Amino acid sequence: MESTGGPYLNTAALTSPVGIARLLQMTFGCTTFSLVAHQGGFSAAYGTFCMFVWTFCFAITVFIITCEFTHLHSCLSLSWGNFTAAFAMLATLMSITAAVIYPLYFVQVGCYPIGCQVRDFRIAASIFAGLLFVTYATEVFLTRAKPGQVTSYMATISGLLKIVQAFVACIIFGALVNDSQYGKYVATQWCVAVYSFCFVVTVVVVAFSVTGKTALLWFPFERSVVIYTFGAVLLYTSAAVIWPVFCFDSKYGSPRRPGLCAKGKCPWDSQLVIAIFTYVNLLLYVLDLAYSQRIRFVSHL
Repeated sequence: MESTGGPYLNTAALTSPVGIARLLQMTFGCTTFSLVAHQGGFSAAYGTFCMFVWTFCFAITVFIITCEFTHLHSCLSLSWGNFTAAFAMLATLMSITAAVIYPLYFVQVGCYPIGCQVRDFRIAASIFAGLLFVTYATEVFLTRAKPGQVTSYMATISGLLKIVQAFVACIIFGALVNDSQYGKYVATQWCVAVYSFCFVVTVVVVAFSVTGKTALLWFPFERSVVIYTFGAVLLYTSAAVIWPVFCFDSKYGSPRRPGLCAKGKCPWDSQLVIAIFTYVNLLLYVLDLAYSQRIRFVSHL
């Protein structure tokens, strides 16, 4: 059999700093959901979300390690550098969310009424969930674009911010469906349209980058993304002005939380969450616009 001119297995995928970080991700992720499934336990939507995060991140990490170790990623119709950078950023955001939610809702100091063994398992799961977040954040730090380095778009600050923008938009959508009463005014419906449009376009930008199809487009992708980011800044600016006015001005809404509003089912709380994360995403888009002036897209990495 004729030699292909290189090793069949890529040992650097396991021995490099990024490879070690991924092995730790796999170990901590498996440990976390095993502890929860064995004795820690979970319930309701919050617990289900945490278990989904840990199992999903574990499965994709195993897939990435396997593909890089066996060179199978060269057979996939993906821009591998963009895919791994995007997943590392997404996993960082998802894992820190789960690392906060699980102990917040399931960990307690005393043993009653769940028992000391269950409590200890939940504390251990929370610790490993925190370590899992650290390993994903470490991968983002190790693989991010350095000054003067030619790298994948999703590894740049602008590319990483795209993932954060989409994640923040998901938080906004979650608050919107939680009885936020956004349909009460046309102005607040406009804000929902802004959130939806920017989310969809951001996801499309990420999808084209990850699949490596940007070079096949008939329009200049780099310039279009910069123009879109500028448009998103303007749109989010309008939402950042309109939403607080129609939710917290005494003429349209309530400047203070109603005293009889039930905890967890209060429209005012959802409106406040949306307002806060509207400003967060506005800041992210402004930073994205600033950094997008300094980068060049590389679609084939």
